[in-house]
Order: sequence, then C-alpha cells, then structure tokens
Amino acid sequence: MSDENPFEAMMKAGQDWAKSINPALEKFTAGDFEGMFPTMSKDMMEQFMGKGLNPEGLDAKTKLLLTLQGLTIQGAIAEAQIKLTVRHAVAAGATGQEVADTITLAGMFGGIPAMTKAMELAAAVMKKDDEI
Repeated sequence: MSDENPFEAMMKAGQDWAKSINPALEKFTAGDFEGMFPTMSKDMMEQFMGKGLNPEGLDAKTKLLLTLQGLTIQGAIAEAQIKLTVRHAVAAGATGQEVADTITLAGMFGGIPAMTKAMELAAAVMKKDDEI
C-alpha cells in the first residue's frame, strides 16, 4: 500500500493534465483569473444578463448584487470572483453604497471576516476604477 496521500496524487494528476493542455496553466494563479475577463458594457450586461432576455425578470445590476452577496458568503475562496463581480456591478450602475449594503447584508450569513474581506476587495476595485 502506498504512503502517498490520495488527494495530493489527484492534485498532481490534475496539474499535470492542465499543463499538458496548456503549459501556461502551470503558473496560473487565482489572481490571474480577474484579468482574463474584460468589463462588459452596461448595455451588453442588460441584454444578456438582465431584462433583454427576460423583460419581467431582474435587471443586470440586481443580479450582480445578488451574485456579490453569494460570493461574499463564500469568503476568501472567491476573491477573484468578488473583484470581477464588483467591477461589473459598478459598470451596470451600482453605487458604492449599494455594493457596501450588499456586502454588509451578506455578513449576517457569511460572518464578519468574510464581510471584511469582501469590503476590502470591493474598495480596492473601486479605487482602481477611480484611478483610470
């Protein structure tokens, strides 16, 4: 019987597989994820994520804020996704106050550490947007 941890063996097999498909994936990190997706325009988001496909449904901004709430509850495992969602929510018309309210409400379910981390990430995204 092997002393090798089955989880470590599976992780190595997955890493080897990803590297064989695309060698650049060997050095890919979660931080790289955010830069892979350009910010969609407000009109495009509304068309594909909001009322464009479902006129009686939620608008894109509301859907993005709900997504942000769920990601905040997940905590630190969703850092790149939180940044990406904040960027798109702001582009869809969300204010800083609406983003902060959404994250604060999520703190009731995800806890103060998750809320604090999401606030830090959102603030960094909004500060970066202000610098552009």
